[in-house]
Amino acid sequence: MSRLTIISAREMVNLLMKLGFIKVRQRGSHMFFSHPDGRCTTVPDHPGEDLSRGLIRKILQDIEITPEEYERLRNQ
Repeated sequence: MSRLTIISAREMVNLLMKLGFIKVRQRGSHMFFSHPDGRCTTVPDHPGEDLSRGLIRKILQDIEITPEEYERLRNQ
């Protein structure tokens, strides 16, 4: 298993938007995203902090993409 590249919440939001996710709502610093096919996830947006590898892995599980797909999408 390769190490995931750490990114900011804003970069994750851009990646989700690229995949067709829509920001449904926000409560405090947590943004909730949904996809028309039923997938959903939450992204915390704490200024000055990057997402941890564990959190990125959880988001990838929620949106059902592999770490390899994540790295490919991130580099586009």
